Amino acid sequence: MTEENKIPQYKKLYETLRRHIVSGVYEEGSLLPSENELCAVHSMTRPTVRHALEALVQDGFIQKKQGKGSIVQKPPQDIGILSISGTSSAIGKQYLQTQIIQKPQIKAWPMPFNFDLTEAEKDVGCIYMERLRFVNEQPVFYDINHIPNINLPRFTSRTFENKSLFDTLRTGYQIEVKGGTQKLKAIKATGTVSQLLKIKTGDPVLYMERKLLTNREGFHIYSTIYFNSEKHAIFGNF
Repeated sequence: MTEENKIPQYKKLYETLRRHIVSGVYEEGSLLPSENELCAVHSMTRPTVRHALEALVQDGFIQKKQGKGSIVQKPPQDIGILSISGTSSAIGKQYLQTQIIQKPQIKAWPMPFNFDLTEAEKDVGCIYMERLRFVNEQPVFYDINHIPNINLPRFTSRTFENKSLFDTLRTGYQIEVKGGTQKLKAIKATGTVSQLLKIKTGDPVLYMERKLLTNREGFHIYSTIYFNSEKHAIFGNF
């Protein structure tokens, strides 16, 4: 069975409608097609369609109004690497490029680690990857990710070049980021950081440590981010 066939039908419809809302196919204040129309177009049952619409309501993309239907709300735009929606959503995929510095690989957790780990996380090790993110072809973010190696089949064989990590986890594994904690401080760039971000040694960068909570009990995403704020600001709801 392919990964595509494993995705629940309601999630497929959710992703389609979500993509159309974000891209502007359905503008703010407009109505989505009726449940009957969605059933007919996508060959889905009414409970499946309603499940997809309920998920869109929960994530803030639509409002349900009695007698009117599903009204599109403006997707949250004031988001960024400080938010749960991710950098791709905030900047726009057309402006953001991702270069993989280290492909995903399974390894032991580094010790000491920046955050406390659960016993289950410690036992299974982590999936480690490094990425360099470009905005308008200029390197702005260097991020290092540690993801628990729990029920993520074939994750290390996936391609993440110019792909969103959050989107991959959501669409491929039904893992959604729900919030988290983070620590920020200004540091001076040295070594690899200054080389990758193309700044001088000693130039200031913003250093962030993040622990993201997900809808999967006991499953967290950990990341370390170095951000060159010389030409860009970061913002967002968290």
